[in-house]
Amino acid sequence: MQTLNKDPFYALADKSRRAMLMLIAQEKRSINQLAENFEMSRPAVSKHLKILNLAGLVEIENQGRERYCTLNPSGFALVRNWFNYFDQFWTEKLQNLDQLMKKHNAPKQDQ
Repeated sequence: MQTLNKDPFYALADKSRRAMLMLIAQEKRSINQLAENFEMSRPAVSKHLKILNLAGLVEIENQGRERYCTLNPSGFALVRNWFNYFDQFWTEKLQNLDQLMKKHNAPKQDQ
């Protein structure tokens, strides 16, 4: 039996799941409404949504006979922290390079 992965990076690795997140970000959508946008069966869409739900990126709520999906902002914290770390890392590296280039290109003073 296959175990489902709860890693948000695993969930985001699939193009269809990223497209589903974009649609859900626009507005709350039922699984049937989401399925209309993809060339896959409703059960396949449900499977993708289950992975997004397990990763904490999407919340699924039962309303009558429909199941509605919304984004779970707190589920993106791990991804946001990862990107922020590397954003800061590269910003510092580029600032160091900029300072080195300015120092290298500065006119030399006679002693």
